Amino acid sequence: MEKNKWILCPVCNSKTRLQIREDTELRNFPLYCPKCKQETLVDVKKLQVTIIKEPDA
Repeated sequence: MEKNKWILCPVCNSKTRLQIREDTELRNFPLYCPKCKQETLVDVKKLQVTIIKEPDA
């Protein structure tokens, strides 16, 4: 049986509109939160969400 997990917003910690499975892999994905209206770049691999810090321009 495969596990599903909701991706939580790294800013406000609320549920986003995306679910991931154990075999989901995302790189440089722009994650949008409908609650706080923030967009954050994330990497996802094996249900682990990693935030990508952008250098200030």
